[in-house]
Amino acid sequence: MALWNGSGGGGAFPAAAVSAVLVAAAVAALLGAGVAASKFDDVVQPSWANDHMVYDGDLLKLRLDANSGGGFVSRSRILYGKASADLKLVPGDSAGVVTAFYLSSAGDNHNEFDFEFLGNVTGEPYLVQTNLYIDGVGNREQRIDLWFDPTADFHTYAVLWNPSQVVFMVDDTPIRVYENRQNATMHGHHHRHGGNANGTTNTTSPPPFPGPQPMAVYSSIWNADDWATQGGRVKTDWSHAPFEATFREVRVDGCAWAANATDGDAGEVRRCSETSWGKEGRYWWKEKEMSELSVHQSHQLVWARAHHLVYDYCVDTDRFPVQPPECAGR
Repeated sequence: MALWNGSGGGGAFPAAAVSAVLVAAAVAALLGAGVAASKFDDVVQPSWANDHMVYDGDLLKLRLDANSGGGFVSRSRILYGKASADLKLVPGDSAGVVTAFYLSSAGDNHNEFDFEFLGNVTGEPYLVQTNLYIDGVGNREQRIDLWFDPTADFHTYAVLWNPSQVVFMVDDTPIRVYENRQNATMHGHHHRHGGNANGTTNTTSPPPFPGPQPMAVYSSIWNADDWATQGGRVKTDWSHAPFEATFREVRVDGCAWAANATDGDAGEVRRCSETSWGKEGRYWWKEKEMSELSVHQSHQLVWARAHHLVYDYCVDTDRFPVQPPECAGR
């Protein structure tokens, strides 16, 4: 389910017309007070610092100043699906500023899929950091630079999540794929992007994959000048505040978790995991063609990583002398 995203003649007004006039007056008063309905209202709500989530016509802006950042959260949670945002990043000198768009479940053993956009000094490129937390454990960072200026126009950043894979996409180009190789490991098979160099998988340590925990969609902007830009060497210049990240649209399309269900509700897990249709319609994100990249998408992924990948935890032997199991063969 998409989560969004005078009467003619003389005499006295009829009662219905009077009601309409009163409603119109009330709406006008709200608009005059700066409170307006938005296309975002059915999709997201402020998660902190409400006054730093600002509507500007058909746009939504998250604002960072010296006092606070801000954020929003989706009104519903999903178990599998796709979340995307049409986003224009903070322009100019954005050093120290981080804008995030991510999915996360709740609790210490949560799962999380992160886009983090790391600001930079004027003229230097943004870096996009992706990360996955599985059962509360992260440290799976990868960073890319972008093939366009993300501050000049809106671009679409999306996460596709199903029982087979988690895919991070920029303008429909996959930049990262994290596959579920647990079943493949047990049966000795491997997928297109997994497996060891000799064509087999590690049968002793199956790579972890996010379990079925319902996730909400979040975005936030905050000051991270202790690490975000050049390892923290460049600090936020508050003379350029406020810093604003601008959203044109936020879309959440997935199996909507029942509002009154607990996080581990077995019935909801079955409904979202084992069926192809539901109250939201067709569960397209679980269909066979979504279980792995197409040939064209695989070529796009190879291109993006060959030309734009600047950091990959899988090859960082200083941090990981023993390679994480999901990195086998890379």
